[in-house]
Amino acid sequence: MMVSRKQKKVWRYVEEGSLLKLKSYLRKHKDVGMNFSQGKRQRSLLHLSCSQGDDAILRLLLKHGADPLQRDRNEDTPLHLAAKRALKYGKRDYDDLVIPLQKHCPAALDAPNKAGVTPLDLLQGLKFVQRRSEEGDSPQHTDPEQKWREKLFGECQDEFFETFGQYDDDFLQDDKDEEDFGDWAERIRQEYAAKQQAQRGAAFHCRKRKKREQTEEEERRRMELHSRLEREHREYLERAVRKEEETKRGKKRRYEERCAETFSKSTSSGAETSSMLGYDDIPWPAPRGSLDEMLAVMLHGADRSDIPTFRKFLRQQQALWHPDKFSQRCGGRLLERDRQKILDTVTALSQELNRLAQSLR
Repeated sequence: MMVSRKQKKVWRYVEEGSLLKLKSYLRKHKDVGMNFSQGKRQRSLLHLSCSQGDDAILRLLLKHGADPLQRDRNEDTPLHLAAKRALKYGKRDYDDLVIPLQKHCPAALDAPNKAGVTPLDLLQGLKFVQRRSEEGDSPQHTDPEQKWREKLFGECQDEFFETFGQYDDDFLQDDKDEEDFGDWAERIRQEYAAKQQAQRGAAFHCRKRKKREQTEEEERRRMELHSRLEREHREYLERAVRKEEETKRGKKRRYEERCAETFSKSTSSGAETSSMLGYDDIPWPAPRGSLDEMLAVMLHGADRSDIPTFRKFLRQQQALWHPDKFSQRCGGRLLERDRQKILDTVTALSQELNRLAQSLR
């Protein structure tokens, strides 16, 4: 039968003679089995205490249920060992070891070992046992006072061992359970596995944190790039709008400047002295452009929501590009090769202005 860790600890306390530790341990662990044996001789706790002559531990073991009839490899009971010790060391060991075992289990006196020898056979050679037997045969010689003292001493001794160390739990630190090689190896394996698991967990969390940080960094960079591209695109559109606005204003300004220059010369100078005008010399709003493009340049900057002002502006442009008035101002200066083309364009432009004016009514 396998010996438990608790039983090994009880065995060590008995072997060391540590009475207080044994009492404290048995009080805490009342489920420890006392009737086990170990070693080559297969001896029990009572065998061990008897071989060491430790009467205090013997009484404690008997109190906690140790079996006096348990046998070792030679089938000796603890009383066999107590009797042999009494034969070797005398009456003191007889009183300390044999008497408690005999009182606790009288049947142990007649228990034979493998050789057929009983503890009673071993005790026959003791003189004080013989005198005690003779005194038992002749009760008239018994000293009542001596008998009373022995009984009182036994009761005091039992009471002492029952109460001794009852407060030792407050001061006595119990040893930790000893571990054998298998337990030690298992503990080392578990500690190593726990350490490896902790390292793997730490590495996993580190990789997860790095991946999260990398993802967050990539997301931050992507958002920054997206924001920068949006800002640049917005700035590009704003620049394009400003550029387009500047271009339109420039076309409108050049259109007005050329109109003032061309038509003022026509009104202030005679036809014979002024320079001749080809198609490209006419101050078209959009040279070589379509009628829609010409109207766009001509009407740029005009507030169409202000109907009276816009209508006044249209009348000015209609007067400027009316075919009859245009012919009066510039007809004599037109080159013959471009005359018809110029007049056709002026007529078409005047018609578009008239149509736009009609839409405002």
